[in-house]
Amino acid sequence: MNDQIQRSNPSYKEIIKEEYVKCAGDPVYFMKKYCYIQHPIKGKIPFALYDFQEKAIIDIIQHRFNIILKARQLGISTITAGYSLWMMTFHQDKNILVIATKQEVAKNLVTKVRVMHANLPSWLKAKCVEDNKLSLRYKNGSQVKAVSSGEDAGRSEALSLLILDEAAFIDRIDTIWAAASQTLSTGGQCLALSTPNGVGNWFHRTWMDAEDGLNDFNFMRLHWTVHPEREQEWRDDQDKLLGPSLAAQECDCDFITSGQSVIDGVLLEEQLNTNVCEPIEKRGVDSNIWIWEPANYTKDYIVCADVARGDASDYSAFHILEMETLNQVAEYKGAISTRDFGNMLVNIAQEYNQALLVVENNNIGWAAIQQIIDREYQNLFYMSKDLKWVDTQRQVSNKLYRQDRQLVPGFTMSMKTRPLIVAKLEEFFREKLVKVNSRRLIDELFVFIYNGQRAEAMSGYNDDLVISYGIALWIRETALRLRAEGIELQKKSLDSINSSNSPNGIYTNKTPEQETWEWELKGKKESLDWLL
Repeated sequence: MNDQIQRSNPSYKEIIKEEYVKCAGDPVYFMKKYCYIQHPIKGKIPFALYDFQEKAIIDIIQHRFNIILKARQLGISTITAGYSLWMMTFHQDKNILVIATKQEVAKNLVTKVRVMHANLPSWLKAKCVEDNKLSLRYKNGSQVKAVSSGEDAGRSEALSLLILDEAAFIDRIDTIWAAASQTLSTGGQCLALSTPNGVGNWFHRTWMDAEDGLNDFNFMRLHWTVHPEREQEWRDDQDKLLGPSLAAQECDCDFITSGQSVIDGVLLEEQLNTNVCEPIEKRGVDSNIWIWEPANYTKDYIVCADVARGDASDYSAFHILEMETLNQVAEYKGAISTRDFGNMLVNIAQEYNQALLVVENNNIGWAAIQQIIDREYQNLFYMSKDLKWVDTQRQVSNKLYRQDRQLVPGFTMSMKTRPLIVAKLEEFFREKLVKVNSRRLIDELFVFIYNGQRAEAMSGYNDDLVISYGIALWIRETALRLRAEGIELQKKSLDSINSSNSPNGIYTNKTPEQETWEWELKGKKESLDWLL
């Protein structure tokens, strides 16, 4: 009789064994039954997974590479921590690496793992041999470690699981992925999760390629509506709390309306869908001179160039715009010596009807300009060396460039010119006055963002085409405005230009006495006297 009772009532050890096997085979069961989380208000509570969280875990198990586009506060980082704990607990020698844009962000996920580990029952809790703010390592050889983004992050480590937390915001992630992906070649997993941060970055490109079946990533879109406790009232509150732009980023999983791009993503998408096309010709040694329209000798053109610093972090670039319509007719972006670039600029400017040639003269730009001067190109853009505030009317009456005023070849980028150029770039796109044919330029514009008060390429990307394009627009408009005063900034007349493509009073019919010489920038008026 006692034997029968023993057989019908398994011992404590047998129950533990059964539970251990269940947990080892099912991470969802493991998390729901034995994991606790730290709630900001309620404190320590059981991890009661929602249906969408369970499905996400199952997807993660079934695929090596996963990319999750998510709204805020859905607990995806928490289930990632739970999955990491499960992998470490029931498998030996698992190496899990968490990479985020800041060490503090990566550390938060490790902290979630540590909290879950601390609250496991003793018979489930693996023995720790290392436990600090940035890592947790078990006696069985498994570990989780947090690092910040850097070019060496993930390099030379055999990874079982790579977690890219808020991947859309990680600096230099292209380089990181190129290095870390090699360490996954033996069968390791990757989980990239993030809210959107504009378009054109690694996270956006990887997501789009996943949707099109062009890579190995399984994609999951977790819109704010997947949360069963959230209704439209909650979403409306987010607009009030965060502002419409940030709320769209944090809640709606919308790439286009997210991010801090200088040019509205909707406008860039319009250019992409309407104007962007393949060039009719690719020429040069590197085939990086792209031609959309051959030279028309009845038209005037402007060639605007940005010269690379020569440190392998950027590229030399130029644009050719038709002066009257501002249509983009040609473009170059590539790695080339300054001497060869100077020769290239002269040759292409001569081909396009002796075009006005504008070269940024900062730093290494002088080397290319010297080559242009040596070849005696006659239509090189010059500007005043003296950028101090001067009396406008006196300069106008004295024909601007007097004998005692020193000129320098090229365009000088400065703290005064850069915001004006950025504002002009944004204005022309907003007013739909430009036609962009180049996918390369659109791609750069998607990642050209406001970093604080400064407009620049997102970390890890280039803005060489953007800057040269913005300078071209600004120089063209500035030359046009000065021409209205009977003043020429360059040696070639711009007789073909009229006001048809000039937004909001940039070109006026005012007399010199009536003209205020003020530029409106974000609601504030800034004098252009320094230019004279």
